[in-house]
Amino acid sequence: MDLKNSVRVIEGFPKEGISFKDITTVLKDKDAFKYAVDEIVKHLKDMNIDLVVGPEARGFLFGAPIAYAIGAGFIPVRKGGKLPCETVKVIYDLEYGKDELEMHKDAIRPGQRVAVVDDLLATGGTISSVANLVEKLGGKIVSADFVIELTDLKGRDKLKNCDVFSLIQYNR
Repeated sequence: MDLKNSVRVIEGFPKEGISFKDITTVLKDKDAFKYAVDEIVKHLKDMNIDLVVGPEARGFLFGAPIAYAIGAGFIPVRKGGKLPCETVKVIYDLEYGKDELEMHKDAIRPGQRVAVVDDLLATGGTISSVANLVEKLGGKIVSADFVIELTDLKGRDKLKNCDVFSLIQYNR
């Protein structure tokens, strides 16, 4: 299946000059969604993954079914203030300001093997922040897996110590 045919591209969203890759069209197409999940599952199946970590919100949509399929637990990473128990936090820079991500402090035990799953790899800011949280808790990131990668933004360069896998590549 050519998954690229299932991605809706919206020019000029959220601002002029951006070519937005919309995965909601993948999610609503049962065959495309199944294919995307199955292909990442195939990639991860022999890596002995203990936990799949998915950043809010689209990482939840792909990460949870992938975790289920490979027999791993799922850990959500949320925006600040959304998790009910004690958390670890990372603050990171955005184009115009800062943001923060949190994970429960007891989400990962030292030495656990982790795959990070999200819909899109662009500059790598969010994913490198997620990696920071995983490493703070002693987890080992084995693989970072994405449905889409914007290759010219070189986000994979921020993930040097793990396998990086993407199903679809765009040059922005």
